Amino acid sequence: MTKEKTALSIRIDRRQFSAGLFGLAASAVLPSMASAQGAGGAAAQKIADHFSSVKTMMGEFVQFGPRGEQTGGKFYIERPGKLRFNFEDPSPLRVISDGKNVVVGNIKLKTWDLYPLSKTPLTLLLADRIDLSNDAVRGVKEESDLTTIVLGNKTIFGDSTITMMFDSKTYDLRQWTITDNQGKDTSVMIYNVKTGVGFDEKVFAIDYAEVRGRG
Repeated sequence: MTKEKTALSIRIDRRQFSAGLFGLAASAVLPSMASAQGAGGAAAQKIADHFSSVKTMMGEFVQFGPRGEQTGGKFYIERPGKLRFNFEDPSPLRVISDGKNVVVGNIKLKTWDLYPLSKTPLTLLLADRIDLSNDAVRGVKEESDLTTIVLGNKTIFGDSTITMMFDSKTYDLRQWTITDNQGKDTSVMIYNVKTGVGFDEKVFAIDYAEVRGRG
């Protein structure tokens, strides 16, 4: 078990989250970022491999939205492809990925939005392995205390990017950010993190009858 603080990018309401998923991003790789193929690429790949080796994790989160709004809840991740965010009351939001699709819903109103996971930037984060030698890497920046890796897929996500910041010494993920089409960021700090945990399959189950019947 480990404890760490990280930021995961999740939108507070369904409309905002949907924009983040499809990455209508205005952000770009900073000029100071180098290609993962260049100097330091091997070190960055070690960090990415460490992150990829964490197959399951759960904990609590506090989210900070682009307008300063704040909420929290609990999260669950199982690689590859599975994720769940339960927002605490009074927010009725749930975000669930079952490895194939992502749903963003309001459990009180019973309304859901459904997206193929492969069409969202989340697929890069939840993959079995993050390969920094392929075209998904937009840039890598290494500093003494922080390593920043920017991922994107222009063919699928356009100019969208996911920026991940890792502790250069512990390899722990510190931040995961998606920027919307207005250049606004949403960050979620996670804490009380436990890794190597087992989950019931129901945690990541999507009720497709309800989603497609009332979404």
